[in-house]
Amino acid sequence: MGITPAMPSGSSLNIMMKEMPDRAFDVGIAEQHAVTFSAGLATQGLIPFCNIYSSFMQRAYDQVIHDVCIQNLPVNFCLDRAGFAGADGPTHHGAYDLAYFRCLPNMIVASPMNEAELRDLMFTAQLPRKEQAFSIRYPRGQGVMPNWKTEMKEVKIGTGRKLRSGDDLAILTIGHIGNYATEVCDRLEKQNIKVAHYDLRFVKPLDEEMLHEVFSNFKKIITVEDGCLQGGVGSAILEFMADNQYQSEVKRLGIPDKIVEHGEQFELHRECGFDADGIERAVMEMLEPVVKSV
Repeated sequence: MGITPAMPSGSSLNIMMKEMPDRAFDVGIAEQHAVTFSAGLATQGLIPFCNIYSSFMQRAYDQVIHDVCIQNLPVNFCLDRAGFAGADGPTHHGAYDLAYFRCLPNMIVASPMNEAELRDLMFTAQLPRKEQAFSIRYPRGQGVMPNWKTEMKEVKIGTGRKLRSGDDLAILTIGHIGNYATEVCDRLEKQNIKVAHYDLRFVKPLDEEMLHEVFSNFKKIITVEDGCLQGGVGSAILEFMADNQYQSEVKRLGIPDKIVEHGEQFELHRECGFDADGIERAVMEMLEPVVKSV
């Protein structure tokens, strides 16, 4: 069941409305209504997908809390334009959803790194469940997998992925921005610098088993997110570190505490220091004493 505020002609929702008129609803430019409508459907045993831009979900935050989370209902939120929205400017940047959703009880918060992961998360979200909202965020723009029609499979809630082993430093990423980290690891390996890369996949619940592995083996850690630094993924990692009495040097990369203006997504990633060059620079700065000693 899909519920979406007004979308442009030719959008996926309009296609769905033609193909499945009894399962897709355009509620107009009314985000609050979309969320409460979704909650009502969930009370009747359905598992709705409520599709809203990340920035416009802010308008329905009260309904998410009162009509979904307090009622502990299985509504799926699909947040488009997560992170920098690019040329639409600061009104459309989805900078805050990781922070404003992860603090809510009865809320699962996830973000896929690529098309295959998105398909798996969507498949997982539609499986029958009786409680907990599920937020899946993804960016505007092109994907990274030409052959994206992969077999869909269930993902265990709250599990991340170790994508690369290394000894010198660990990079923890969430979502599409992790593809930059993959590029950086490839570059650094040519310089004999071994960096581990972990895709968190879930911000809530965190993969605590994986994080215990990270903090038990690494004293230098970088977190990367296409979201606000205050209250975001890096903050969640620092909370885990403090709660479990670990002591590591952690550097957080993400959207700073300011309004970021108009620009292409790559330009804004570069401006805020979490494009591939920015991540590589952060790694080298953290490893500088070690590299010099070698």
